[in-house]
Amino acid sequence: MKPPRILVFDIFGTVVDWHGSIVRELGQRFPQVDADAFALAWRAGYQPAMEAVRSGGRGFVKLDVLHREILDGLLPRFGLAHLGEAERADLNRVWHRLAAWPDSVAGLTRLKSRFTICSLSNGNLGLLTDMAKAAGLPWDCVLSAEVFRAYKPDPRVYLGAADVFEAAPGEVMMVAAHHEDLAAARNCGLMTAYIERPLEFGAAHIKDVSPVAANTLHARDLLHLADQMGC
Repeated sequence: MKPPRILVFDIFGTVVDWHGSIVRELGQRFPQVDADAFALAWRAGYQPAMEAVRSGGRGFVKLDVLHREILDGLLPRFGLAHLGEAERADLNRVWHRLAAWPDSVAGLTRLKSRFTICSLSNGNLGLLTDMAKAAGLPWDCVLSAEVFRAYKPDPRVYLGAADVFEAAPGEVMMVAAHHEDLAAARNCGLMTAYIERPLEFGAAHIKDVSPVAANTLHARDLLHLADQMGC
């Protein structure tokens, strides 16, 4: 394998534990709420909200806006319709405070020693920057769908990331815990590395992390990926 120049990373589920982080914060704030169900429902609104943008049904808006719209729709279902604006705004920012998986910082640091590492997420720039600051994620660069005004799996995101670094698509490796993200990247000519995150949706909802032969690499976590990349 000819090594890539640039590694670009999906974030939610791949680098950070969105489910566990939201469950912990909800449990502290609202112990009466089924935090597992709330976290899953919030995330379930993610793809439909982005699809409205992808389909041209609405103009591009930041993920923070979409998360807030989904949140406002969820609150009555979970007995939280009484929350005021300040509480809703702060709760929506839980996505800025997501904790990294235990291997993420060490794995990224090792990979950074040899490669340029960069986020490539549907999260907006402010969200990703706040998250990196809070979780200690050592990015060389923060890239977001917001830069390209398109949500993955739109090819503009993957090809745009390569263009930022004046790299050919084949010099870029997409790293993600989601096969659909990797398939879209592969269709654009990127190399792909799958990261197993069986607990992405929580211990009660174990995810199938079976290998897909089309991926360039398959790793247990980011430390294992660093091993495979010679870092």
